[in-house]
Amino acid sequence: MNRPKRTGISRRQFAQRAALLSASATIVPAAGVFPQLAPTAPAQEPSVPHPNLSPESQTEADARLQQILAQYGSRFSDEEKKSIQQINLMTQQALDRVRAFPLENGDAPALYLKPLVEREKKKPEMPASSRAKKS
Repeated sequence: MNRPKRTGISRRQFAQRAALLSASATIVPAAGVFPQLAPTAPAQEPSVPHPNLSPESQTEADARLQQILAQYGSRFSDEEKKSIQQINLMTQQALDRVRAFPLENGDAPALYLKPLVEREKKKPEMPASSRAKKS
């Protein structure tokens, strides 16, 4: 049978590209992989360094902000962009605290499923025949 040729992308190609992009997302910026996706956003003024962040954390926060603005920048007003920047800096502080926690591969989980309150145990009811004999 002759099937019409599809001009789209196959499932296999999609899966391969998705795996490649997810593996390289932290290494290569998206503009390097897909030049047609290169951001054309206007140049932003450099952000004021946050006093509680290290230079590496500040760089990571700025990169995250630029990524958000490149992807969704047209949807936000100037006031919303400033708010996003502040939220981003607070999030970076929380990330730094989580990353500073010492953890090894062999460590057990910190949380176990435990009941918070012990429930009272009910006394087993006597069968109806036993109750009749007592009366």
